[in-house]
Amino acid sequence: YPNTPEGKTAMIAQYQAILDDVNAKLGDAFNRRPKLGVEVRPVPAFSEKTAPGAYYQSGAFDGSRPGVFYANLRDPGETPKFAMRTLAYHEGIPGHHFQITIAQELQGVPFFRRVLPFTAYSEGWALYAERLAWELGFEKDPLDNLGRLRDEMMRAVRLVVDSGIHYKRWTREQAIAYMLENTGMGEGDVTAEIERYFVNPGQALAYKAGMLKILALREKARKELGDRFTLGAFHDQVLSHGALPLSLLERVIDDWIAKTKAG
Repeated sequence: YPNTPEGKTAMIAQYQAILDDVNAKLGDAFNRRPKLGVEVRPVPAFSEKTAPGAYYQSGAFDGSRPGVFYANLRDPGETPKFAMRTLAYHEGIPGHHFQITIAQELQGVPFFRRVLPFTAYSEGWALYAERLAWELGFEKDPLDNLGRLRDEMMRAVRLVVDSGIHYKRWTREQAIAYMLENTGMGEGDVTAEIERYFVNPGQALAYKAGMLKILALREKARKELGDRFTLGAFHDQVLSHGALPLSLLERVIDDWIAKTKAG
């Protein structure tokens, strides 16, 4: 989109259209949906320069304010159109908005269970949501799927770069060079990513690790339950207990499998 007021307005409208479309067409992939909606807004001008390309802010517990997917419009050209769907699925629906808002709306659990984050769970779910949207047919345009694959490759490269920095003692320049060579990202974006990894060791590993765990648990449930497996029931189990360490999430899924088998 062009870096004009009209271009920025069109970009926000397109993000909202993507979210409205996926929300209307998820079908039985989710039995449980959040009551609170999600809106797309531009990142406030005062924080554009230092804010990421997009982020999610949870809605109010009393329902007075929706969840917000903030899109950074400092230069719309930084986000190609083919990357917009994947970004919207990650931050909004069925990603962070579903995961965080369903947790906030839980009843009969201690308050901390509704707000406590676990990065591998929350970011693993959001990355899983990107893949799920593709599996459900929401990225039929090959370019949209290219955007998903590009972002998934970047999450895989993070495993190498973060480990290189904090275990192998890579220099800043080594890390930047590796990421430039293996992601297709621009130098500005790569530099910002690398500096993030230096000051927050291990955080970037959580995305891919969490997604792989959720996929493994889904495959385990599908294999053991056979015809009794449904995607909606699996997602209910993953999302209906608040954020969990991955080891506890595995116990939740194992218990559900056992109860389903027992009838």
